[in-house]
Amino acid sequence: MALPVTDESLWFRRFHPRPEAEVGLVCLPHAGGAASFYFPISELLPPTVEALAVQYPGRQDRRHDAPIEDIHELAREIYEALKPLTAHRPIALFGHSMGASVGFELARLLEGELGTVPVALFASGRPAPSHHRSLGIHRRDDAGLIAELQLVSGTDSRILGDAELLRLALPAIRSDYKAAETYEYRPGARLACDIVGLAGDSDVRVAAPEMAGWREHTSGSFRLEVFSGGHFYLGEQKAAVAGVITDTLRAATARTRRPID
Repeated sequence: MALPVTDESLWFRRFHPRPEAEVGLVCLPHAGGAASFYFPISELLPPTVEALAVQYPGRQDRRHDAPIEDIHELAREIYEALKPLTAHRPIALFGHSMGASVGFELARLLEGELGTVPVALFASGRPAPSHHRSLGIHRRDDAGLIAELQLVSGTDSRILGDAELLRLALPAIRSDYKAAETYEYRPGARLACDIVGLAGDSDVRVAAPEMAGWREHTSGSFRLEVFSGGHFYLGEQKAAVAGVITDTLRAATARTRRPID
């Protein structure tokens, strides 16, 4: 007998379940990415932090679900699924590339509608919302879209080398790029949560001043962590990134006497 499908099972993947964890870390993938992108980070987190990797519609086990081509709508859907999970422990957010924009809008919903301030927002490899720009990549033909994927090295090389897998993946990738590039920042109150920016020092798509712009979007603290690597520095720097996450959450929870070991 099949298990019932709930909002939680639809949207979140717990690769390393830690029911006693003190903090839930909601991990939001990049354009074309899937929940599995965060498996290595999840594995390296301490027992007191549980990764909840978001599975966007249109990929892997949700490949038959229509992709969502609007960041605000995507954040709203995730928010509705996440609300029941905020009752018993604090939530932090980690978003890479497009996922950073989703994380920002998700944090706005958590703070503005639920009155829940995330422990921290980790914004990786994405210009600040007020610095958003579009390169029109989603309007390119398939060859142009594939060229972009090769440039930033954001898609599994096995997919780029497999015509059939690429054919299946391209619609969701294009929809994600459309969502990312048509995102419209709506001015409003600054977030109350702390923001940590993360970037690769040789990222061809995000300049340091654009990352520093995240400071404008919080009344809390901001710092920028720069790692060796390009747009997908996380692949090579996963241990260092997991360390930044752990140290940040440990310091934040220490202020409320909830230690992260």
